[in-house]
Amino acid sequence: MKHLLFLSMLLIGLIASPVSELYSQESNKVLLFIRDGSIDPEFMLTKEAGVMKNILEQSGFEVIVATGSGTPIVAGSTTLNPDMKLNDVQVNDYAGFILPCMATSDTIAALDREILAIVQKASKAGKPVAAQLGSVLLLAEAGVLKDKNYAFAESEEFNARTIPILINCGGTYSGTGVIQDGNIITSGICPYWARMNEQQDGTQELAQTLARAIKTNAI
Repeated sequence: MKHLLFLSMLLIGLIASPVSELYSQESNKVLLFIRDGSIDPEFMLTKEAGVMKNILEQSGFEVIVATGSGTPIVAGSTTLNPDMKLNDVQVNDYAGFILPCMATSDTIAALDREILAIVQKASKAGKPVAAQLGSVLLLAEAGVLKDKNYAFAESEEFNARTIPILINCGGTYSGTGVIQDGNIITSGICPYWARMNEQQDGTQELAQTLARAIKTNAI
């Protein structure tokens, strides 16, 4: 009888608890990757990575910033102090992952293999992963765009129909705006591209969509 009473009280407590309280019992950490090699690091730190961090924090998440070296990134008047190195990341510690474009000049061959491994593990675990423009190529390289709709930039020289890794990724190009397909969320327009081509930056919507996806995933 005591066991039945305890179970009844437990069920009542779960039903009465708001979703936010139930969610808070799960991991509320989001990993934000910062890649080196940006064409305009100060602009991208403030207009992209910083905006993502602020939106996710306002949504109730603790944002952990990781880089390859773990050392501070100084760009003009902006300094970013990472919380950790990529090789110290444990995928199970995070509810979601976000990869800003950062307007990097890297070729796909120079991309950090550690990021690809983390993306693959996160996707396999069913955790939401969001990426913008240049980092959509990371998702393609990691193999997680297969059978997915995804976003990318569109111009005569730079689009999903001219970049081999996207042509062969097994996914479907579906426009430049923010696109969510299951736990994969992509945006084709970063702040740098938006400034250069007078298009709508997807940073804010991408971060907001990730926040919603994580909360939905936790229910």
